[in-house]
Amino acid sequence: MTKSKHQAVGVDIGGTGVKAALVDVMTGELLSDRVKIPTPAGGEPDAIRDVVVELVGRLDARDDTPIGVTFPAIVRKGRTMSAANVSKAWIGLEAERLFEDALGRGIHFVNDADAAGFAEDHYGAAKDAQGLVIMTTLGTGIGGAFIYDGVLIPNAELGHLELDGAGAETRASNKVRETEGLSWEAWAERLQRYYSHLEFLFSPDLFVVGGGVSKSSDEFLPLLRLDTPIVPAMLRNNAGIIGAAALARGV
Repeated sequence: MTKSKHQAVGVDIGGTGVKAALVDVMTGELLSDRVKIPTPAGGEPDAIRDVVVELVGRLDARDDTPIGVTFPAIVRKGRTMSAANVSKAWIGLEAERLFEDALGRGIHFVNDADAAGFAEDHYGAAKDAQGLVIMTTLGTGIGGAFIYDGVLIPNAELGHLELDGAGAETRASNKVRETEGLSWEAWAERLQRYYSHLEFLFSPDLFVVGGGVSKSSDEFLPLLRLDTPIVPAMLRNNAGIIGAAALARGV
């Protein structure tokens, strides 16, 4: 198997930036510098499409290299069924076809949290874990991913679980912590309620906590009392890129 057989391009589309890199899917390591362009104002489909084409063009990848693309939405059969921090024009759009037509080849199109969770399961904090791994990202909202024995179960919208009469992410996201000026202890009380609820519903074998706040995990994870082990994510801002590439290559 030649070295190129281990390579894939990962593109991670977010509300503030679009980033991409060439990835070694055997190791999960980046083979290129990460290239990034700010998400166009308004997040319209054609504008984001053009940014993705430009970023892929900047990478030194063969024309037959698989491409994985993440997006902050529910993704069903290539359609984006929701829109977070981008234009509402994405809702119901055949987004996978939009990118494939522009790039001139097939892609693997996936929810951003699902890609990050898959990467953590295969290369990061949950590597070699067995059973059900639940990845949650604590950021502007709460993203989630289910991986069972290495297999991704897509579109787990864990931020929208009802908790105490409201969506969980309106009570326990990192944005809420910052906006309300919550202490780590006060925020941990809300996280305790949230993760206890997930634990009761799904009986996971491992929780992985991502999002930018995971680099401060020592401030809040030790305050939680759960039967399930809970650990910080390892791959940080590269998780979406790595997961998209791995899924595109069929790891």
